[in-house]
Amino acid sequence: MESHRAELSTLRAQLDDLVERVTDVATRFEDSTDSAVADDLFATERSLLAARRMLERAATRLTD
Repeated sequence: MESHRAELSTLRAQLDDLVERVTDVATRFEDSTDSAVADDLFATERSLLAARRMLERAATRLTD
């Protein structure tokens, strides 16, 4: 089970990195003429955060 937890932890870390990167790009577009791009990227951010929460839930359901 420990290897499964480690793998889920790695995936969560990768999602954290993606969230940060997507948010950075979205912020750059926020006040531009391409603000619709920011809207899509912020929606992507929300989806990634939801995916991270689901991974965390799955990790807590793993039994020893």
